[in-house]
Amino acid sequence: MPVTHPAAGTRRRPPLPDLAVSLAGALFVLAGAAGLVPGPAAVALAVAGGCALACVRLAWLAGVPPAPPDPPTSPEPSAPATPPTGRRARRVALSRRVAGILDVAVLAAGLTVAVLPLSEPAHRLPVALAGLAVTAPLYAVALLRLPGRSRLSARERLRRGVDVAGLGVSLVFAGWVLLPPGPVPPAARAASVGGGLALAVLLVAALAERRRRPGAARCHAGAAATLGGLALLVVLLAYAAPDRAVLAVAPLLLAGALVTAAGARRTAAGERPRTGAAPAPWPGLTAPAGIAALAAGQHLWTVGEFTAPAIALGLSVIPPMVVREVLAAADQRRRAERLAASEARLRHLVGDDRPPADAAPVDRAGLVRALDRRAGGALLVVDLHGADEAAVLDAPVLAEVVHRLRAGAGPHDVVARLTDTEFAVLTDVGPVPAYALGTRLLVALAEPCPRPGGASRIRASVGLAETTGGEPEDVLRQADLARRRAVQLGRDRVEWYDAYLEEQLVRRLDLERELPGAVARGELDLVYQPVLALAGRLPVGTEALLRWRSPVLGTVLPEELLPVAADLDLLGELGRWVLDRACRQLADWSDGGRELWMAVNVTPRELAAPDFVARTATALAAYDVPPERLVVEVAEPAVAAELSTVVARLAGLRSLGVRTALDDFRAEHASLAQLRRLPIDLLKVGPHLVGPGADGQRPLIDVVANLGDRLGLEVVVEGLESDAQVAGARRAGCHYGQGFALARPAPAERVEAWFEEFPSTPR
Repeated sequence: MPVTHPAAGTRRRPPLPDLAVSLAGALFVLAGAAGLVPGPAAVALAVAGGCALACVRLAWLAGVPPAPPDPPTSPEPSAPATPPTGRRARRVALSRRVAGILDVAVLAAGLTVAVLPLSEPAHRLPVALAGLAVTAPLYAVALLRLPGRSRLSARERLRRGVDVAGLGVSLVFAGWVLLPPGPVPPAARAASVGGGLALAVLLVAALAERRRRPGAARCHAGAAATLGGLALLVVLLAYAAPDRAVLAVAPLLLAGALVTAAGARRTAAGERPRTGAAPAPWPGLTAPAGIAALAAGQHLWTVGEFTAPAIALGLSVIPPMVVREVLAAADQRRRAERLAASEARLRHLVGDDRPPADAAPVDRAGLVRALDRRAGGALLVVDLHGADEAAVLDAPVLAEVVHRLRAGAGPHDVVARLTDTEFAVLTDVGPVPAYALGTRLLVALAEPCPRPGGASRIRASVGLAETTGGEPEDVLRQADLARRRAVQLGRDRVEWYDAYLEEQLVRRLDLERELPGAVARGELDLVYQPVLALAGRLPVGTEALLRWRSPVLGTVLPEELLPVAADLDLLGELGRWVLDRACRQLADWSDGGRELWMAVNVTPRELAAPDFVARTATALAAYDVPPERLVVEVAEPAVAAELSTVVARLAGLRSLGVRTALDDFRAEHASLAQLRRLPIDLLKVGPHLVGPGADGQRPLIDVVANLGDRLGLEVVVEGLESDAQVAGARRAGCHYGQGFALARPAPAERVEAWFEEFPSTPR
């Protein structure tokens, strides 16, 4: 029997004897499953051939004389062969001793199942326990003495221990919850717990050594299969399982014997450990999590609940997984640092330690290549906005921008130009230092840029995305999304990328794409919230609230709709539609005898339009609506920026007879100061003013109501959601209110049906 193994990288088919005994074992298992042969006898016959073949091979390896050394390099063809000496002789002798120990271990496992059919059912569990107790130490001694075993570093020992802990706890948890409910025999509990831990140690070692010592890896895998089969046999016998259930151990024991012999054969052939071979990758996170999840699902399906120890054991799967992720991140950081150090040394050797400050930035393709080489770091996309946008494109300004970007970036950072006004900086520092870098770049770019004829001021927005674990194009897209967010929030800022940000921006893009043409497509709608007199809870008016019924995006409320409309310059179009539809509905209700007012909301930007008052007069005339039935509301927080224009437009509306209202009045010092300047008829306040004041003082609504009386204003409390708030507003002397506690917003038809419950109420 030859003892040489194939060259590395080649694959050999299993030898014919292995195929023959495997086929025979499968046939015996099938016969046992069909009831033709008793279960223990079928297992003994199925395993016997494999164990016999493995024992013969291992015995031959244990007694084979040392192989001659490699042929001498001397040209003399008749140089005599000499026995190996030194380290090689010790390695060969050790391989022979290991093969002998493995031979005894395989024999003990085979004898264990061979004795089962000859034993009384009551004696089979002690036989299985004895076989496991003999086989496990023999395998442990043999595996620990395999040649080529290297001393692991502290970091590698820690990583190996974490992998064993994660896999071991998941296997123990699986064995714990998959045992039948009820009292657990001590032998079954010991076999499931000990077997799970032993399997974890052996499987992790086999995977770790698969590339460096393939023979040793096979020995570990064979030991895992054999000991797993014996542990399963103990569990089945402890529960007095049916004879057919014992057939499950046959494949494990047969495979364990053959794989053990194959590994020992390769080790005895003089296998040299491969230096520099990376450990074989394995699903260190998904394997424990998958085992625990599958076991938990099966337990829930069959039992339906977990005991406290099972819950604690299941939760203990998580810490090793977290530690493994931390170690993986640390390894990634160390690799990135080594790569950066190597690059720095190379740059130093070629005299290119830092790009010159006036060097041209790389293009987008160069940035993508640099991103593909970086294992970690961050990407900053810088968007330039000049007071004079054309100035940003000037060559002197461009050169100064590049100079400032390079001066602010690190020596190994990459500066790229993406478009005429967009640049990028690829840095290898972490996210927090990268954010600080973005802030420094904003400060540097804010300084005036000298150019012929004067200086140019530049504003910038920076989007930041981490590069770890992403494709170059994905990282670029994420940084650009963060840049767009910085622009939307007012520029001169640095914004991070995160998944929620992407959802917001995608939503924003959808709104910007669908909103143009919404009026023409008939997608806008109005709902109406009644305003009631608090004294008798009778309706006196309604407020028109805009809704966009988009077939793509669903119902969009004004809080989300109006900022997009403002950016797209569509506020005027939407405002004209709202005013026209509100006046038409008010005319319909007036024809029915309802003397109600209709309030519409406008923004200061709409009021600033020179033709706003004229358009309002045209809409009133078109539907023959009395001007005093229309109320134009403007929000108080937005008034201060364009106070003079708002005052002029509101005065123009009042000259038509249209009533005006100040919405969302905050009762702050600035609000009180500008209240006297605004020509308004109604003052709308929120429910927060109704609650008790600070330090036991009276509610602020009392102060506002008194102020309204002095200025001749009617106070409307909006957002009332409880009877207590309604009562508080009424006690303060407020005449009107609206909110869910009084009536909810609804389409015109439902509001009209609701009106039928009340008599006509004049203003």
